[in-house]
Amino acid sequence: MAEIKKADGLVDWLDQRLGVKKLLQVMMTEYWVPKNINFLWAMGVLLLTLFTLLVVSGLFLLMYYKPDVNMAFYSVNYTIMQEVDYGWLWRHIHAVAASMVFVIIYIHMFVAIYYGSYKKGREMVWIGGMLLFVVFSAEAFSGYMLPWGQMSYWAATVITNLFGGIPFIGNDVVEWIRGNYIVADATLTRFFMLHVVLLPVVIMLLIAFHFYSLRFPHVNNQDGEEIDFEAEAQKYQEGKKKDAKVIPFWPVFMSKDIFVVCAFMALFFYLVCYHFDFAMDPVNFDPADSLKTPPHIYPEWYFLWSYEVLRGFFFDVGPIKAADIGLIAFGVAQVVFLFLPWLDRSPVVRPAHQRKGYFVWFWSLIVVLIVLTVYGKLPPEGINTYIGFVASIAFLLLIFVALPLITINERKNSSCRGGCNNAGGAK
Repeated sequence: MAEIKKADGLVDWLDQRLGVKKLLQVMMTEYWVPKNINFLWAMGVLLLTLFTLLVVSGLFLLMYYKPDVNMAFYSVNYTIMQEVDYGWLWRHIHAVAASMVFVIIYIHMFVAIYYGSYKKGREMVWIGGMLLFVVFSAEAFSGYMLPWGQMSYWAATVITNLFGGIPFIGNDVVEWIRGNYIVADATLTRFFMLHVVLLPVVIMLLIAFHFYSLRFPHVNNQDGEEIDFEAEAQKYQEGKKKDAKVIPFWPVFMSKDIFVVCAFMALFFYLVCYHFDFAMDPVNFDPADSLKTPPHIYPEWYFLWSYEVLRGFFFDVGPIKAADIGLIAFGVAQVVFLFLPWLDRSPVVRPAHQRKGYFVWFWSLIVVLIVLTVYGKLPPEGINTYIGFVASIAFLLLIFVALPLITINERKNSSCRGGCNNAGGAK
């Protein structure tokens, strides 16, 4: 047992018993971050901040919410919004944070794709992030059902029906998820448990894994430069701070992150106070009615692109129904980004603007996803169905055909340059 001495203060007292100084060194003061990064690298801290707001506001809402089909809608729209002091504020914070989480997730995700931050030793960082995306999606969907509004009810009906497409066991799976033959009280109770207990715990574990996995390959930078972190850290510690290409995570890098968080919070609370319903569907302010189907059912905006992939396949192909093809395409769309490190066959780690073919591919993907999102909100009528179908096909072709071909060609060109130069020297 180590000798316990009289502590100089609280930190020293904790250090002798928990080794907190060593932990802080490994995780913060001696964890090095490249200098040549911009404010887009602060998205991870923004996500952590928003998740904290969701947890805190959710706990306050939990005090008054009733997970019962006869009381859920009124507990949200009357008790919380009208009777509880500042209940409206906590609901607005929760609603805005739920949408802004996905704004930041998509920015964070596509910044990593643009700069190639999912390759060369960072595969586990990317996998952890994409698993977080999937679980956050499940958390958002389960939360969308809890107000028990008209769109909540029918969106839950449509989404749970998707599992009926599973061969042989589909109907049993749907009944198991719902706890009933239809979306009912048992369904609400199950989704309440998922939203409040199980999924938040999984998210916390995945956040810990995501940050832990980032400690080994270190953070990428906006030039894709390979940095000798040990050598550069030594320069910094020797006082050559201007020459060093790295800075410590705490306090230098975190001070920049805190500035970005403060600027973002100004926008966030502007939305909370003046435009809390910017991403909320007006139909969901009507209580759920199982006898009145809305003319057009759609999910929240952050699911629209994948929903349109599901809906885009409206043709029957021989014995295979369009619904089956759409369900397969929807499932693929949910997990395809997880495999991006292996679909990108190039070893080059550089920003997209330094990779011509990849640059075109990246912005084509962005355009296709925007089209899918826009048309996912529109009724599937007339030309809308054909545009959704073409955009869905384009999305799958960009991921499974265009990206591998572009990056294989890039790999050949880069290896040829090295080989040709060597051959020329030999001659």
